[in-house]
Amino acid sequence: MNWDIVEGKWDQFKGSVKEKWGDLTDDELTEMAGRRDKLSGKLQERYGWTKDDAEHQIDSFFRDKV
Repeated sequence: MNWDIVEGKWDQFKGSVKEKWGDLTDDELTEMAGRRDKLSGKLQERYGWTKDDAEHQIDSFFRDKV
């Protein structure tokens, strides 16, 4: 997956991300600005996932979107 595409279209993806991971706030999503490392970190923090779990969730979610 080309994460540059996600970063470039982050404003379009924010709604879907919020729908999938509702514990993330709008401010956090805006602050992330499509940066994968920040999304992964917030998912780990909010859901208590390991880094590998968060990365897997991100990959699964964006695989069909990009």
